[in-house]
Amino acid sequence: MFNRNRFMMKQTSKWFLFLSFWLLSFTAGAQMSQGRFGYLSYNAIFRSMPEFAVSQQKLADLKSKYDQEAQRSEAEFQRKFAEFLQGQKDFPENILLKRQHELQDLLVKSIRFKEESQSLLAQAEKDLQADMLYLLNEAIRAVGVENGYAYIINTDGNACPFINPAMADDVTNAVKEKLQLPITVEP
Repeated sequence: MFNRNRFMMKQTSKWFLFLSFWLLSFTAGAQMSQGRFGYLSYNAIFRSMPEFAVSQQKLADLKSKYDQEAQRSEAEFQRKFAEFLQGQKDFPENILLKRQHELQDLLVKSIRFKEESQSLLAQAEKDLQADMLYLLNEAIRAVGVENGYAYIINTDGNACPFINPAMADDVTNAVKEKLQLPITVEP
């Protein structure tokens, strides 16, 4: 009788273990089919923000000012170079050397200005877009928490060429809604 009870307990525990694993896999499968992760195009949402167009216009205006200054500097260099070429035959050696140094200094300053302006433009872009990036990241985080997502994948750059729509949710419109942006209606 003792062996029979032991056998029954073993059989019962096997069935219990089997049912537990089956229930666990069924629950996990149900959760996966409900979409435990989301995906979106970060850049598409970022570019649809009204602040993005404003920042691009400010950057274009700043770049235009830098370009104008570079053109002014280049015109000054061209003018002085033309004067140098015209008078080089008549200049005494010390004036010739002085003018050559002036031209060289102008050229070096022009190159430095172009490099510095590129760096300043890049920094201005980061500064102008910092608040937008914060808002977008907070909206993504809020959508993720509210919908119980383990993670939200950024599909930009073809980093994730296939996502099974039965196992994931496109959260683009949910994030746009959080940001109060126009919602994209798909056909």
